[in-house]
Amino acid sequence: MSKKNVSRSYKHALEGRRKRRLAVISGVIAGALLLFAGFASNGFPEIGLFISLALAYAFFGFAAVQVNNGLTVASTSMVAVSAGVAFALSGGTASFALPLLMAIGPVQRLDVTERRVTNVFWNLGQLVVTGAAVGWLLDYLLADGGTAGRVVLVATLASTVYTAINLGLVYLIVRYVFSQSLPNIWSGMATLVPSVLMMGLFGGVLGFSFTAVEGIGFLLPLVMILFLVGHQAVSSYAELWGAYRATLVGFVKTLEAKDLYTRGHTERVAYFATLIGEELGVRGTRLEQLQWAALIHDLGKLVVPRKLIKKKGRLTDDEYVVMQQHAHTVEDILGEVDYLQPMVTIASAHHSWYDGGGYGGTGHEDGEAPSPEASILAIADAFDAMTSTRSYRVALSQRFAFEEMRRNAGTQFWPEGVEALDRVLTRLGERYGSPNVHDEDTARRLAETGSHEVKKEVAE
Repeated sequence: MSKKNVSRSYKHALEGRRKRRLAVISGVIAGALLLFAGFASNGFPEIGLFISLALAYAFFGFAAVQVNNGLTVASTSMVAVSAGVAFALSGGTASFALPLLMAIGPVQRLDVTERRVTNVFWNLGQLVVTGAAVGWLLDYLLADGGTAGRVVLVATLASTVYTAINLGLVYLIVRYVFSQSLPNIWSGMATLVPSVLMMGLFGGVLGFSFTAVEGIGFLLPLVMILFLVGHQAVSSYAELWGAYRATLVGFVKTLEAKDLYTRGHTERVAYFATLIGEELGVRGTRLEQLQWAALIHDLGKLVVPRKLIKKKGRLTDDEYVVMQQHAHTVEDILGEVDYLQPMVTIASAHHSWYDGGGYGGTGHEDGEAPSPEASILAIADAFDAMTSTRSYRVALSQRFAFEEMRRNAGTQFWPEGVEALDRVLTRLGERYGSPNVHDEDTARRLAETGSHEVKKEVAE
């Protein structure tokens, strides 16, 4: 790495730390001011109820689970809205008591195991701000009490506000501190957000029950059990995500054991596919599916004879037919797993052409353009194939790879995807392949002979 690049990286790291400190300080100050405002305007709820719900919030906040590559989720919305409704209906104390309650639970298990001290303080500010907003809203809307039906409507609104502020603050901190969108953290939101909203709504009903029933001693154990049920729902989703991820990693390692070259190839293809996808606006679950599809796209080569994969010369027609089968075999291996169907469909079509030609499994339809994800994967796979050394030829230059893909853009490759990869690699300053190998014949001669004359020709 050049001194210029080192200096740029060092300055970027310093800027990132400065932004993190500023974000944490701003969040904590905002939270403190809101707590003071709530304390000056309101009283305090019944101490036994507050302590019970505060401990529940801290426990479930600590037990937050990882639901994708960048985000942890807890079932705390149920506890927060439940507490907020109960506080608002018992003297209008939610605007102070709720943010104070949430301030007790900023520590997550991963913060401890990974020593993420900054994350704890940021969570503290974020939770207090969220709690204050929801608390003021509940105090205002439930100032004169309310029927069960009204409480349900208010709890629905409170749950929505709670979720929106939490996600909004996460988005802002990621954009501000990391100066990017980190699109992976939104994977699975179509499933998770409705679940969090429903838990908040149900929590509002539980909060109403605290004021509707005289004496809460017998009610608290039942409520805690319901809180545990909500936590289990989130945990089950996280466990399922982790199990599928572990399954894919296991298959990839099996393929790597057969062919060491494949390890670097699948990782690079996943990286290039991610760059193209982000550049073209692919986000959340779609991006994660694209990445997983890239990791398994060559899984079908498990059934391809090893001597064929490592052959140095050109494949015969019969050998080429055998090699083509790997696009179908990935479906035979993973096709019965419903959750993996989107990734398998993308992976099976990575040899489909943009104009409808090529070959593949269920993800390929003759005469029809493949999905954008399959087109992106095809570009990433072809780019890495050309710019990395294989048994039958050495790596070609990046210039040659883009010239070749542009020459076939509109037929084999998606033009917009090719240009997207070129743009992002140029912006990042990344170069791949042999700088001086600009034609296929030279690359093959160098691999087959390894002669001094060819090496000298390449160097010149």
